[in-house]
Amino acid sequence: MTTSRTSDHTAPTPEPEAEPPAGRRSWRSTGTRLAYAVAIVSAVAAAVLSPLGEHVVKAFLDEPTCPGEACEGKNPQNQGCTEDARTLKPAGGNPALLQLRYSEECQAVWARIERGNPGDVVTVEAAGGAKRSAEIEYGDDKFTSMVRVGDGEFQVTACAVPKTGGKSTYQHYCIRASEATAWR
Repeated sequence: MTTSRTSDHTAPTPEPEAEPPAGRRSWRSTGTRLAYAVAIVSAVAAAVLSPLGEHVVKAFLDEPTCPGEACEGKNPQNQGCTEDARTLKPAGGNPALLQLRYSEECQAVWARIERGNPGDVVTVEAAGGAKRSAEIEYGDDKFTSMVRVGDGEFQVTACAVPKTGGKSTYQHYCIRASEATAWR
């Protein structure tokens, strides 16, 4: 046997929360404001300390962030070394559009390949100094990190090395330069 019940009772209406007295904030409100403040300060600090923020700060200072030995192995864009960089890019016989970049202020060089394929490698080496290389992971261009050349005479070599069995149609080739090269 089934019985049904009906109720004339309705759910009680909740009482509104009491407002804190004037001049006093609730802990929740203060905690929320503090959390927002910490989040904002953290975001600003992260932006300034990021590579992009580092570049923006450098732009205000108008100086590279790493002249000389301090540039060794670093990204030229992040260090502000592209601002005064000059380029050697042979017009003929350069199927991968290999180039050397030189920043006198940073006392460093780096190489860039503009028309390669994934797996191709670009290298740069300073005579008597370091050698850096970078592999194209996707797209068709890549640049190396910097190699220190100092503030005087130097000889550098950049090479484009196609991936064995890859799509590139060019052969391994190199370009050489010195401080006396007609950098543009």
